Amino acid sequence: QAQLVESGGGLVETGGSLRLSCAASGRTFSIYVMGWYRQAPGREREFVASITWGSGTTSYSDSVKGRFTISRDNAGNTVYLQMNSLKPEDTALYRCALRRLPSLPYDVWGQGTQVTVSS
Repeated sequence: QAQLVESGGGLVETGGSLRLSCAASGRTFSIYVMGWYRQAPGREREFVASITWGSGTTSYSDSVKGRFTISRDNAGNTVYLQMNSLKPEDTALYRCALRRLPSLPYDVWGQGTQVTVSS
């Protein structure tokens, strides 16, 4: 029943910023972890960041550490990815994903929002 919808992507210049949003909805679902992945043409899907819902503990890939920040809102149904100091290599389709339980993988996925960073 869980559904994820991303927004906030766009075209920015090198050094610019974007804030992505992922809204979770559904009549019956739990959230253990929400995360962001990205994929560019010719590349494998890459982990970007995650946040554990209960504790707020965050994790980042080395490539974005210090530049991106993942967070959740007080309503408890939206996760954000603040992206600063963007580089052309950040260009990708960014997808939000959800783990419902510690025993489950990321098995709920949004359709994605495109981020393009120009040189």
